Amino acid sequence: MEFKHKPVMLMPCIDGLEIKKDGIYVDGTLGGAGHSIEIAKRLSPKGKLIGIDRDEEALTAAQEKLKDFSNVIYVHDNHDNIKEILENLEIEKVDGILLDLGVSSYQLDERNRGFSYLGENKLDMRMDKTQELTAETVVNTYEEKELADIIYQYGEERFSRQIARNICKQREKEKITTTKQLVEIIENSIPKSKQKDGHPAKRTFQAIRIEVNNEIKPLYNTVMDCIDCLNDKGRLCIITFHSLEDRAVKNAYIEAQGKCTCPSDLPYCVCGAKSLGKIITRKPIIANEEEQLENSRSKSAKLRIFERRINQE
Repeated sequence: MEFKHKPVMLMPCIDGLEIKKDGIYVDGTLGGAGHSIEIAKRLSPKGKLIGIDRDEEALTAAQEKLKDFSNVIYVHDNHDNIKEILENLEIEKVDGILLDLGVSSYQLDERNRGFSYLGENKLDMRMDKTQELTAETVVNTYEEKELADIIYQYGEERFSRQIARNICKQREKEKITTTKQLVEIIENSIPKSKQKDGHPAKRTFQAIRIEVNNEIKPLYNTVMDCIDCLNDKGRLCIITFHSLEDRAVKNAYIEAQGKCTCPSDLPYCVCGAKSLGKIITRKPIIANEEEQLENSRSKSAKLRIFERRINQE
């Protein structure tokens, strides 16, 4: 299939990776392969690209788009398992890693996967269709308080309590199985005067998707593992789409860069602070005005870049 969504901040990511033609690179969120195509173009036959995706359908579609490149390795797994993946491939270190977090262009285009609040589709939202937990399970079995907390924390939805209450009331009458049913509940839970800032279901759908796919909890550890897998001067580029993701990435980068806490008058460090490298982006890179007009998904995107420095340890 042809993807409707362009890769977000394509050239800032490519520039940020500082690609070496004979290097080894990882696209941990292969998706529509938009970023990977540009990485692969810059590699020699000696170079290598590892494309990881937890969605088997997206992986298959990406293979078709990358069929002209012979030095791509495809892995059906979660980028959270980066260390295990590289160990299985007998690769010790890589020169760059890209993570484009959140729902992929492939999943957005495939409406029947239940990620979209438009139309009427099955409540699924699984990035990896082999896992058991679905959006339908979350909506129909989670306690009211747990639902409200998820919608508030992961969706930053201020009407989370009302939405959770109405979900629980509705599921007592009938099981909630479609995106349309859920959208109607959400629309009826938010005052009409407060429904001007985008689609009223956007934040709740985001929250449930994050819960289904466990997108936030492992993120800090994933960032640290990625940094640990880099060669000296290797780069980690991460695109986030909401504040929870961005905060986790930012905090991991700060921790990895390290900070000496010794008094300024000491001639050398005695606190034992270790640095794994350097934050390249003091402030996150955002999409330019032209891209934001062309691709609405880029409006909330932030790119943060970290460079590994082995000799700083």
